[in-house]
Amino acid sequence: MHALQPKHEKLTEKEVGVLLERLNIALAQLPKISKKDPACPEGCNTGDVVKVLRKNEEYYRVVI
Repeated sequence: MHALQPKHEKLTEKEVGVLLERLNIALAQLPKISKKDPACPEGCNTGDVVKVLRKNEEYYRVVI
């Protein structure tokens, strides 16, 4: 991983459920990230959710 690239973490199923309930959205409404993206953590499959950690914010992406 490059030093300037934000950290990407794969969420567990329980964390995904809590996130979707907190945001009151469906999985399909999250922004997408390709599983071929170099920043995507190893072992991610279609439908997994990735948390992108930037300086002061968190973003979420669903793997396609």
